[in-house]
Amino acid sequence: MDDVRFTVLDLIDIDLRDRNSLNLHCIGGRKGLARRIGIPDLNRPMGAIMGFYEDFAYQRVQIFGRGEVAYLRRLENSGEYQTVRDLLNYPVPCCIFTHNLSPRKEFQEIAEAAQCPLLQTNLGTADFSARLMRILAEIFAPRKSIHGVLVEVFGLGILILGDSGVGKSETALELIHRGHRLVADDVVDIHCVNGNMLMGTGANKIIGHHMEIRGLGIINITHMFGVRAIRNRKEIQLVVILETWDSSKAYDRLGLEDQKTDILGVSVPKLEIPVKPGRNIPIIIETAAMNERLKSMGYNAAREFNKNVLKWSESDSTRSVFFGHDDII
Repeated sequence: MDDVRFTVLDLIDIDLRDRNSLNLHCIGGRKGLARRIGIPDLNRPMGAIMGFYEDFAYQRVQIFGRGEVAYLRRLENSGEYQTVRDLLNYPVPCCIFTHNLSPRKEFQEIAEAAQCPLLQTNLGTADFSARLMRILAEIFAPRKSIHGVLVEVFGLGILILGDSGVGKSETALELIHRGHRLVADDVVDIHCVNGNMLMGTGANKIIGHHMEIRGLGIINITHMFGVRAIRNRKEIQLVVILETWDSSKAYDRLGLEDQKTDILGVSVPKLEIPVKPGRNIPIIIETAAMNERLKSMGYNAAREFNKNVLKWSESDSTRSVFFGHDDII
């Protein structure tokens, strides 16, 4: 988290719409808008307002709901502002008032003196807190960029990796032509959400849905195939590594053992697919996607096949065939 530079001004300016919108605007303490938000968590400062500062989580964004504002009114009516001064003397990132509530003039003056940003939203406390937690979790999630192609095949997010020139983009183009969707080409920005989910997006929103095809150049997938052929982000659920066919290498032909790869501490199923003339890689990836979905539903074709072979080898008919051959000999 130390390498994330996210300020209160960034929070106000973040581009969100509809159910994710925070509806935030600044009502005071503008000099402190450059304050950094360093922790993806929130705090309700009722204890601090009441003068209890032990274990006060001042590093977090402070949320003032109806309960906190009602107690502030009580303090302000009695002229007791010391607890407010004590609260804002801490380097809190900002104070956010929900339900379109706002502090009185005295509170705002103390905030201005402390250069503490005061923000306001018309959302309810629970709704706003849930939205903000989702946003902060995504902003502070561990990230890395990988050279590859991310596509959605039968609802499954598949990250295609491989050496330059092995045919990643051409494979993705054929998948798009077959009705699947492109998320990102060339560079995929991956971030880990909640410690167990990998979300992939294009590293550049402007050029994210363009593809480079050797011998053809840059093409615009949205214009050629329509908006049905793209999506902005997708969970990575399978990694496919394309590699040039090596006749000296023993490739997996049964699939009994599940291969995994680690990305940002998350284990993801992995397939290594050798590429050579005559192999239809897009169809193989489609089949891999359907097979992976079956596995998630509890059916493993390779293990079922192995179980049936063992059952057949131990059956009475197999033994009779075996003994019959001995009799002939």
